[in-house]
Amino acid sequence: MAWIKTKSYQESTGKLRALYDRVKGPNNNVDNIMMMHSLRPHTMEGHMVLYKNVLHHSANKIPKWFLEVVGVWVSELNECRYCVEHHFEGLRRLINDDEKAMRIRDCLDKRNLHNIPLAKKEICALKYAQSLTEYPGNVKKDEFDSLLKEGFSHGEILEINQVVSYFNYANRTVLGLGCSTD
Repeated sequence: MAWIKTKSYQESTGKLRALYDRVKGPNNNVDNIMMMHSLRPHTMEGHMVLYKNVLHHSANKIPKWFLEVVGVWVSELNECRYCVEHHFEGLRRLINDDEKAMRIRDCLDKRNLHNIPLAKKEICALKYAQSLTEYPGNVKKDEFDSLLKEGFSHGEILEINQVVSYFNYANRTVLGLGCSTD
């Protein structure tokens, strides 16, 4: 599950219980990534707000399925199996085309953007995500300009940037505290 001590749903009280009630699934199941915040519920609250606004806000213009592709790509680059598995399932449901989803997954797993079944515009966004993830200090204006040239608006570039940034945060939380799907 995790290296860090956590409190289960059954052990939770007060603010932690209220937060768990907001994120729990069937049988009071709380995702491990959220449970890792149990010793500091205020960090869970911040994590939840960031996640919801970056990936699921109704004002976003980029389709949710593609934001999930970006998240899976960043998680793959960071070797975060927990987030790859969890968010690939969301991507698969949103695409609603298992064959295409599996082709995307195969290309991401192999780090092969040349054969990925996506538009040139989307591949450009994945290249930006890779650069920002692997070499954040070396991101150049021409990479930003490439996104504009491909037809992304400034607001859409902000959405991509925030998804990349969120997944780098989440991946480091998961990897640094030993979170797993167990």
